[in-house]
Amino acid sequence: MIDAVDRTGRPMELRHLRYFVALAEHLSFTRAARQTHITQSTLSHQIRQLEDQVGQRLFDRVGKRVFLTEAGQNLLPRVLRALGELDEGLRALSPQDQVLTGWLRIAATHTFNVNLVPACLTEFLTRNPSMRVVVEELAASVIEERLLTGALDLGISYRPDHQQDLAFEPLYDEPLDLVLSPDHRWATRKWVRMAELHHQPVVLLSPEFTTRRLLDECFRQCGAVPHLVAEMNTIGPILGLVRRMNIVAILSRQAVPEDGTLLSVPLETPTPMRSPGVLLRRNEVLPPHVASFLHTLRRACDKASPPPRRL
Repeated sequence: MIDAVDRTGRPMELRHLRYFVALAEHLSFTRAARQTHITQSTLSHQIRQLEDQVGQRLFDRVGKRVFLTEAGQNLLPRVLRALGELDEGLRALSPQDQVLTGWLRIAATHTFNVNLVPACLTEFLTRNPSMRVVVEELAASVIEERLLTGALDLGISYRPDHQQDLAFEPLYDEPLDLVLSPDHRWATRKWVRMAELHHQPVVLLSPEFTTRRLLDECFRQCGAVPHLVAEMNTIGPILGLVRRMNIVAILSRQAVPEDGTLLSVPLETPTPMRSPGVLLRRNEVLPPHVASFLHTLRRACDKASPPPRRL
């Protein structure tokens, strides 16, 4: 089955892309071969064929360990998106007058429940008025647990550190911004360097969050030691503190309310970057209503990838 063409215009096989995704998800030839029902040697040969066609190595092999190269990391979200669209298209060949009914159970971390989820639900429920939706705001670890138990249909979060039974599809690359009040002295800046936060008062997420560990590493890289006024485990109180005090926070711009009470300013040198995505149970055939909402979510992220900065 033909899916695309390579850099020379030659046709690429759909199976090559599915093998690539399986190996990228498992980072193990043994587990990827088991999932795709082929031998390890066949999988290795198919991956080499794909690398020859694209003209770049997609995986580094160090002993028995497998790593995605930068080229592989860049290719993966695009292949996932393409395969997802194809699978949805095949499901859409069923009768077009099918009415979606029932309950959709989704959960997201606070960042995505502020703007992204309401926007997607508005479109989804307008198109499917018979659907009913349950939305929960949960920590990433709880989202993972509830997906595995079947209590959720879909999660919106970040890539799990150690969870082989969940599939993760990146939606876009998300820079973290400096969040401040309109009367802060940096409110009119076009950007702020991370090093400028040295000894500056900040409020950050607690150390158990992956985002906080990412920020600590960015501070280490630029040699900055901020004056940590407070650590909090939810975003609402962080935003409330920034409104009331002359301090700043570092959050996704998705978390910034659209009422103008807070602003976001880009950070540079380095720019903290994360990749939000969808969490699903691995190898599960999606019911039509879940596939429909996922399509809405993908299109919303395509339109705002990355979401516009508020300067």
